[in-house]
Amino acid sequence: MMTPPPVLSARRTELPLPAVAPGTRRALTVLRFGTPGARPKAYLQAGLHADELPGMLTLRHLAARLAEAEDRGEIAGEIIVVPVANPIGLDQRINGFLMGRYDQTTAGNYNRDYPDLAALIGDSLAGRLGTDAAANVATIRAAMAEALAGPEPLSEVDALRHRLVSLAFDADIVLDLHADNEAELHVYTGTPLWPDALDLASELDARAVLLAEISGGNPFDEACSGPWWALAKRHPEAVVPPACLAATIELRSNDAVDDRLADDDARAIYRFLERRGVLSTGGSGVLPRLRCEATPLDAMQQLKATSAGVVSYRRHLGEFVYLGEIVADVIDPLGDSVPVAATTDGILFARHSQTWAWPGKVIGKIAGAVPLPERRGRLLTD
Repeated sequence: MMTPPPVLSARRTELPLPAVAPGTRRALTVLRFGTPGARPKAYLQAGLHADELPGMLTLRHLAARLAEAEDRGEIAGEIIVVPVANPIGLDQRINGFLMGRYDQTTAGNYNRDYPDLAALIGDSLAGRLGTDAAANVATIRAAMAEALAGPEPLSEVDALRHRLVSLAFDADIVLDLHADNEAELHVYTGTPLWPDALDLASELDARAVLLAEISGGNPFDEACSGPWWALAKRHPEAVVPPACLAATIELRSNDAVDDRLADDDARAIYRFLERRGVLSTGGSGVLPRLRCEATPLDAMQQLKATSAGVVSYRRHLGEFVYLGEIVADVIDPLGDSVPVAATTDGILFARHSQTWAWPGKVIGKIAGAVPLPERRGRLLTD
């Protein structure tokens, strides 16, 4: 096993969360590198869904590399790293299993319902924005800071969301590391951020890139990047650039926890930060070729079972499937076998590792190119 050097305690701060009971308190651990207020600012977190583990190891390796880079004076901007973004979910264990996707108190998804900063500050910006893009960015970020400076939410989960957004809202780059149930590495990002985010997807060797302006539910990455294009539409007289490149990175499968793979992913993110000037060490090497096409999120088929039974996949992850092709069979041990077909051409980039299905269960995802009529409203799997 690879063991990176320890991160110095001087770079570590603890942000307490509200106590849920006497004698009980959790905290968010934050690692800071570079100079506060310097640009570009990058914010990276992992484990927002606390049972998605590969990203936590990746940021452990990345933090070690950043500590070494800082000692060499190679950090040009500011970098904030939160390797464990959800200490609440990490404490949710049922029958010997960690269950960290949903809050057990509210049943809410930890990666939904973040503050809508565009709605909070939109009215206050009337008459304050003009044709100077840099000045507008500074004005908008100041308004966001003011909106977030109010009283902290009372509940532990809402306070966690508030703290995470408060750390990230003014970043130039926001990377939220997740892992799918069983998947190839893929990236979700905003349509206005493509092809600008090509270097990120290429360095990570993504096998699918899913694009949407609004995916529904206000997940963390869109809470950081979405306000910029929302405000651009709300104030068409002004020049409002997409000043935050935010992306959700799905680091393959929940169970694909491998320390060497995590180190490879950390190296890829490090190279991306070099390319973006957050690190002063260049990043002028040849960009790897992206081995997929970016496709609309509303063109992604959620392959759903129509019956209960054991899932037997006919196609493997990463394979191209065609409209009408049978991707899996749902087999009733006491009855019939029901085929599940692709309704689009595209890459099968995700499957479900628990091969028991029921009607409506998503057992696969296909990155197609043509928007599908049923893909409306909330586009992400809850």
